[in-house]
Amino acid sequence: MCAVSGPYGRASPVLRAMLLATLAWAALSVPAARAEVATAEQVRRDYRASEAQLLDRHGVALQALRIDMQGRRAPWVALGDISPALPAAVLQAEDQRFYQHEGVDWSAAGKAAWDNLFRSRPRGASTITMQLAALLDPRLQAAKQGRSWAQKWDQVQAARALDASWSKQQILEAYLNLVSFRGELQGVGAAARGLFGKVPSGLTLTESMILASLLRAPNAAPAMVWQRACALSRELRAPATCSEIELRTLVAMGKPQIAQELTPAPQVAQQLLGRSGQNVRSTLDGQLQLFAQTALRQQLMALRERNVGDGAVLVLDNASGEILAYVANAGGSEIDGVTALRQAGSTLKPFLYQLALERRLLTAASVIDDSAIDIATPTGLYVPQNYDKQFKGQVSVRTSLASSLNVPAVRTLVMTGLERFHSRLQQVGLSSLTEPPDYYGYSLALGSAEVSLLELTNAYRVLANGGLYSGVKLTASAQLPAPRRVLDAAASFIVSDILSDRAARSVTFGLKNELATGFWSAVKTGTSKDMRDNWCIGYSDRYTVGVWVGNFDGQPMWDVSGVTGAAPAWRDVMDYLHRQQPGRAPAVPAGVQSRQISYQPALENPRSEWFMAGTGSAVVTLVTQAQRVPTIIYPAESTIIAIDPDMPEAVQRVFFQAQAGKGLSWQLDGTELGQAGSAYAWHPTPGQHALALVDSAARVVASTRFQVRGSDPAGAAAPSGH
Repeated sequence: MCAVSGPYGRASPVLRAMLLATLAWAALSVPAARAEVATAEQVRRDYRASEAQLLDRHGVALQALRIDMQGRRAPWVALGDISPALPAAVLQAEDQRFYQHEGVDWSAAGKAAWDNLFRSRPRGASTITMQLAALLDPRLQAAKQGRSWAQKWDQVQAARALDASWSKQQILEAYLNLVSFRGELQGVGAAARGLFGKVPSGLTLTESMILASLLRAPNAAPAMVWQRACALSRELRAPATCSEIELRTLVAMGKPQIAQELTPAPQVAQQLLGRSGQNVRSTLDGQLQLFAQTALRQQLMALRERNVGDGAVLVLDNASGEILAYVANAGGSEIDGVTALRQAGSTLKPFLYQLALERRLLTAASVIDDSAIDIATPTGLYVPQNYDKQFKGQVSVRTSLASSLNVPAVRTLVMTGLERFHSRLQQVGLSSLTEPPDYYGYSLALGSAEVSLLELTNAYRVLANGGLYSGVKLTASAQLPAPRRVLDAAASFIVSDILSDRAARSVTFGLKNELATGFWSAVKTGTSKDMRDNWCIGYSDRYTVGVWVGNFDGQPMWDVSGVTGAAPAWRDVMDYLHRQQPGRAPAVPAGVQSRQISYQPALENPRSEWFMAGTGSAVVTLVTQAQRVPTIIYPAESTIIAIDPDMPEAVQRVFFQAQAGKGLSWQLDGTELGQAGSAYAWHPTPGQHALALVDSAARVVASTRFQVRGSDPAGAAAPSGH
């Protein structure tokens, strides 16, 4: 016979019965202690779900992220939110006199003592209150060999104290939230979802009997579980047959359903959630998030035969910078397409033309030559082409930008200067342009740089806000610096007007396409080299929406244009955003004037055009090359050129370019270099330099000053060219 001090489970049946009776008599004679009993409110407050919850801006649960891997616990469920069938089944299976006893059922204890004395299989007598006491205090939890008599005594006392301090409803609610049902599923919330794919309020009587049958042996074989549930069904006189219970048990045990079918914002959850039980309210709009995800998925399905498999959508609130939708990849993988870097394509052109307008180098009515051009670079000739491989001849800036013509954009970049444009892109928030300007070269005008959808969309938000830059945020509590002006308001307004002009974009896109919304909006598409990325970024007065489609593995798409790739999803989201209130055109800022213009010859139809103050003209006359005023295009006045210490000395060149008449020559620091009929390659030397165009009589007809910074490669002392 085992010693009295040994574990309860190892005593002989006779000794077990005697000791149980002794324990009952002793417990009844000792008052219940209340000093160390936690309140129901404290237990609920200290409870932590294993998952953190991402909420949308309205407080609606949007995404769950598993943090605690020790067990799976859903958020706390109030007793009123649990199907009444479950408490009924649990009480029948575990504690039929729950509402009559004071934490310990001595009648059941005596019956258990008698059964243990005369039956081969021991029977327990722990009430729900006693089980809850053990769940709340790890010291009362049984080891593999069972509880010691000291633990049993403490458990009885703790149960009596709980019953004296808590209501029966509080005890039952806490028990159902803390008890383990099966495997890692702890609490009714996780069990209902994990086994039956539903919330606790939706549990049927059959499902409740299965859960109640799991309590004594959470990891029992399915056959044992359904047999217990079948016996419980007879006790409750439930209508379910044993065959029905068996089938439902086998389905529940064999197919866990804890995983969500729809994961609207996993990447946002990864960014914001870091503690189990945490609830974080984001700036996302749940309904908009689901709509954007669905719209993107549908577009990707439509593009499947064109080898397009991935995409991303971002929606920003123009005024606050709050991110309203963040669809990182339409649910296809863990890659975050919102922050991934991809080539920008033509989406950088609006910032180039804005710079040219701001510096008054061009107006929206200015004419640019859309014809073949060869630009000498240190690595060879750069020969840009338009998307359709065609040239349009002489076109206006409005047409060039709206129709996304490549050659006019490159000519504009030569005019504004590569360094200034590179700096401008950084000013609007494109931090991924970490290489020096020469690294990108003139192809920067066509989007050779890699950018993220997040930063590119916010850069367009700068245009939407009239040139004011501010950051974006995913939580309303995040503090952002005050907006700062980075673009001229007048030039930004004119660019926005051009991007909203469906007639001007018809040269390339036609009049009817996905870019033409039923309300005011400004939009630009872009396609990167070899058709690997397709973009559509645009804005209304209230929202800025960016869409990217392509393949995360870099595979090229097949025959996807700006209006067939990302644009349909962009249009769907914009229409959804303005389903109740259409977008309105921005107010005309100070410093912008409207004039009626015409062209001589009639390159484009007469129209009303916007000009920055002092740059307007009623008639735009195209002059011949011989009639044009000689001008130095590059380097422009006050240009700063940096010598690259990592580039071989042999390829260090600066290319002088000019709009020049016949018989003019280059002159640098008083030394004549050669004819100015084409780009001239000069070996740079550090210092301040004066560049001029001179005629045959050595008279200066145009000049500029610029600076070269850096070490003199190979100690070059004299200007040279080829």
